Amino acid sequence: MSYFCGILELMTTDTPARLLQLLSLLQTPREWPGGELSERLGVSRRTVRRDIDRLRELGYPVQATKGADGGYRLVAGKAMPPLVLDDEEAVAIAVGLRAGAGHAVEGVEEASVRALAKLEQVLPSRLRHRVSTLQAATTPLTSGDGASIAPETLTVMASTVAGRERLRFAYRARDGADSRRVVEPYRLVSTGRRWYLVAYDLDRADWRTFRVDRVSEPFATGARFAPRELPTGSAAEYLRQSMYRRQESTYEMDVVFEAPAEFVAARVPGWVGVPEELGSGRCRLRATVGDAVEWMAVRLAMVGCEFTVRGPEELVGCVRELGGRLNRAGGGRGGTGLDRGCLS
Repeated sequence: MSYFCGILELMTTDTPARLLQLLSLLQTPREWPGGELSERLGVSRRTVRRDIDRLRELGYPVQATKGADGGYRLVAGKAMPPLVLDDEEAVAIAVGLRAGAGHAVEGVEEASVRALAKLEQVLPSRLRHRVSTLQAATTPLTSGDGASIAPETLTVMASTVAGRERLRFAYRARDGADSRRVVEPYRLVSTGRRWYLVAYDLDRADWRTFRVDRVSEPFATGARFAPRELPTGSAAEYLRQSMYRRQESTYEMDVVFEAPAEFVAARVPGWVGVPEELGSGRCRLRATVGDAVEWMAVRLAMVGCEFTVRGPEELVGCVRELGGRLNRAGGGRGGTGLDRGCLS
């Protein structure tokens, strides 16, 4: 009789919906007795055990404990399984991701865009409206030093990159000239203060980089494409070379940091260069930098350790001036650290 009841239950129950409901309960940080889950779901304890086994097969690490106080709980596993979010959680995460993507929080900006694209693709319209309303009603106290970008622009681009889908948009060049572009997007690259799109321009039959803050009306065409091989192999390297070709002058930067290479690499944009270990907790960064030496001086100061600028003289001068300015702003007491060790 019990076997027949179990079969009948499977035939009359929406199993996928029940599994999602069970997963939503287990994601609450507590242990759930089998009897309580059975009552919540309106099924037998045997069905609960069977559903738990299904979740485990799908990669969800559900832990079971025996005894009077035993039950089920979701624990940390080796991989990140899909999550079930309620309305409030989805809105909170979307708002946080928009903040991370729109203001280029270094180290998480690209991941924020990818996650935001995935989340907004499945958000119901009522939740998308709540996210937009909350975003429009708030103003951050601090932001990056680059131009602001609508998160929707980034998510459309991220979606076309991930889906290998051609992208159409309006673009305003540095000289103010307007044009319409159809491209095969390759990667989005953040420099810490600006976003760039590396893409193959179909009309010009060549690779191009586009400043995302100059893009408007991005539209995913739905046309798929086979990815082309980027000449440099790395979108960050291609952007770096492209930026330097457009600059009137460049400088060979040489900086020694009193910190390990791993520490510095995590705090310097990857497109600038990769520091090399010198031993004894020191490293050296050599790279070709463009006209924005003042910005580079600020970035060096933000690394958070002592450093020595061996060249070029233009960068040495900027570091000296910045250090003196900060020292005066602090009343000239104790110095800032920027006015020390800036010469070879």
